[in-house]
Amino acid sequence: MRKILVVIDMQNDFINGALGTKEAQAIVKNVVAKIHTYPVDCIYATRDTHEENYMETFEGRYLPVKHCIKGTAGWNIRKEIEEAMPQAVVVDKPTFGSAELAERLFIEAQKEEIEIELIGLCTDICVVTNALLLKTKLPETKISVDSSCCAGVTVESHEAALITMKMCQVEVI
Repeated sequence: MRKILVVIDMQNDFINGALGTKEAQAIVKNVVAKIHTYPVDCIYATRDTHEENYMETFEGRYLPVKHCIKGTAGWNIRKEIEEAMPQAVVVDKPTFGSAELAERLFIEAQKEEIEIELIGLCTDICVVTNALLLKTKLPETKISVDSSCCAGVTVESHEAALITMKMCQVEVI
């Protein structure tokens, strides 16, 4: 069985940039430590990716904070995290969930049995969305989330997302 780690959106804008929080800053060391427990060829990462016209998009109208604009410092994965996963497969995603990530992991699951663990930001938006996409695409695959390596927009919404994932048979560690 191959164990795969998915690092969701550990980007500067979500840690200490436009949408940063003290909770996001607090998990950085945990995330780096978790990455080091996986073989370098078993790590995927997502990067929230927007264009300059973000404020004109559907998401931008509901979350009117310009963030993760492709090519900016805020779009980059936090330096120590990026350095910890030099061979990661990085998937840029234009919104909360990544159909491309789900398809790539579906293909991996066709080759051999896999387990998937998710960590990252934000628990209540991108982590939960990707966990549910993966559970939908791979219903017989064990999918887990390490809550000590996640942070939400608020502590309350982080906890609500963990409950939602548990209800959908995603194991919360």
